[in-house]
Amino acid sequence: MSSTHDKRIDRIERDKSGALKVYMSGSPDAVENVCVGRCFPWTLADGYVSIYQHDGGEIALLETLDELDDDSRRVVEEELETMVFAPRIRRVMEHRREFGVTSITAETDRGEVTFQVRTRSDVRVLSPTRALFRDADGNTYELSDLDALDAQSRKLMTQYF
Repeated sequence: MSSTHDKRIDRIERDKSGALKVYMSGSPDAVENVCVGRCFPWTLADGYVSIYQHDGGEIALLETLDELDDDSRRVVEEELETMVFAPRIRRVMEHRREFGVTSITAETDRGEVTFQVRTRSDVRVLSPTRALFRDADGNTYELSDLDALDAQSRKLMTQYF
């Protein structure tokens, strides 16, 4: 197992409290309370995963989760899944722009939400019909299929594609 920072990860596991710890080759001690996070591009769900300390110091960058043994990969995948709060947009009820900020009120699979998008870079188009919206607070909302929306919602959201 290797990483792009020439640090080898032997394994990643949870401690008794559920926090992540990583064992690096050449060191008998684990690095405690580590975090994992996806890097860009978002379209590569199993690639470019950062292993870092709470203070933000990166321990390793995995180009692919295939660099991990099966148990470590399972732990990382579970952690990444619990981190992602990405309600799926089913219908857009309101879309308005004021003072350079776009507010979108949408019905999602987790209820009604209103979120703000500040710039075009807050929208990641993943395909001709799929996009992710990152709001001002860092939350992500998924529009999984533009074509599946009702006509009014589709009209409001087409501008992002």
